[in-house]
Amino acid sequence: MHRVCVYCGSSFGNNPVFAEVAAEVGAKLARSGLGMVYGGGSVGLMGVVADAALAQGGEVIGVIPKKLVELEKEHRGVTRLIEVETMHERKQAMMDHADGFLVLPGGYGTLEELFEVLAWLQLGFHTKPVGLLNVAGYYDPLVKMLDAMVDNELLHPEHHGLLLVDRDVEALLGRMMDFMVPDVSKWL
Repeated sequence: MHRVCVYCGSSFGNNPVFAEVAAEVGAKLARSGLGMVYGGGSVGLMGVVADAALAQGGEVIGVIPKKLVELEKEHRGVTRLIEVETMHERKQAMMDHADGFLVLPGGYGTLEELFEVLAWLQLGFHTKPVGLLNVAGYYDPLVKMLDAMVDNELLHPEHHGLLLVDRDVEALLGRMMDFMVPDVSKWL
């Protein structure tokens, strides 16, 4: 991996550990020589992770729709800011510039981005690792839902295993670096 796409909230949430871990992720990526791709915002956890990577001299590519630039939500200090017209173009550009995906706490947009790259991995449209950083148990209910999908035979166990889940930044990045996509075609 050369660049990691980070999906996270444009809000801080109500738990200060979310911002602490976002800063840890940004700094860790930069210190590891990994560039970062993200949604281009200056606010919330998005701003925290970008600022932390930049403070450590890391490369940060932001991808943002022009509508959000008009609202002055873009991060003006990133290494490169790519302006696009639509959210679909944003997601595609983020995917194209990244070699893996790391998900921090967030809302609808974060979950939508997570499930899109995960579904595309399941279908073989890419072979990049997808990691879910379960900060302070934030994603425990989601992991239980995925377990229920397997229990109800609506998700193959092998597909559930495509999502790398960990509570530790270093461990998750290590698992992402070692990721080998299994042959999922036999389960389609």
